[in-house]
Amino acid sequence: MTKAEKAPPERPVVGVGVVVWKDGKVLLIRRGKSPMRGRWSLPGGRQELGETVREAAVREVREETGLEIRLGELLDVVDTMRRDDSGAVTLQYTLVDFDADWAAGEPVAASDAEHAEWADPDDLAPYNLWSETLRMIALSREWRA
Repeated sequence: MTKAEKAPPERPVVGVGVVVWKDGKVLLIRRGKSPMRGRWSLPGGRQELGETVREAAVREVREETGLEIRLGELLDVVDTMRRDDSGAVTLQYTLVDFDADWAAGEPVAASDAEHAEWADPDDLAPYNLWSETLRMIALSREWRA
C-alpha cells in the first residue's frame, strides 16, 4: 500500500454534535481542521476512549468555544459514510447529536474551530450548513416549542 493509499477503517468513528441555544440563537462554529475545514457546523467532535457520548459533547463544546453548557436530550443519531470511486467505504461516522442550553461564557474559537458565533435560526442560509445540521437545529426547535 502506498503512502497515498489509506487502509480502510476497521470500524466507524463515533462523534458528537451539540445544538446549543442562548436567547433564541444557535451556536455555530467554522471548522479550522479537517474534516470540513472552513465549513460552518455545530460544535462537536470525536468521542475519546473512557468517556460517554454525553461527556464527549460537553468536552467538545468547551474545547471548541470555551462555553459551559447544560446538556439536554438526545436529538438523533446520524450515520454517514464516505466512499471512494470504487464504492469502498473510506470513512464512516456515527454522529450522536444533543440539545443544550448555554450556561456560561462567551464563544471564543479554540481547539479545531476557527470562528464561533451565535446565529439566528431563521437566517441560516449564509452558513451553507449540511442538511443533517439543519435537520438537527429544526428538530431541537420543535422540541423546545
